[in-house]
Amino acid sequence: MVPLGEQAQDWLERWLDGARPAFAGGRAPAELFLAARGEPLTRQAFWTVVKRHAAAAGIDPARISPHGLRHSFATHLLNRGADLRSLQMLLGHSSLSTTQIYTLVAREQLKRLHARHHPRA
Repeated sequence: MVPLGEQAQDWLERWLDGARPAFAGGRAPAELFLAARGEPLTRQAFWTVVKRHAAAAGIDPARISPHGLRHSFATHLLNRGADLRSLQMLLGHSSLSTTQIYTLVAREQLKRLHARHHPRA
């Protein structure tokens, strides 16, 4: 499962209705994202695009990685109150213990909970 927010869905629809058909050149490839000549976008090409956009946003491209993005996704969800079982499903983990690794970095949420609920906080 890949949940899409409204903004991501809008951009995806723009890609599907506008640019993708031009890239495909009248063909109907199964791949969602295509390179300029209509071939499937490779993993390396995808990361070149991500790193270029990171640099444009003032983020050091060397600090961006697939695992880092996945880790940020999980941590942000936990810090905003997502339950561990739902996070497990979103990440595709077969074991809850694998997902529990992400709880070690959810300190921001723990600090907020302590401040909100502990009588001496």
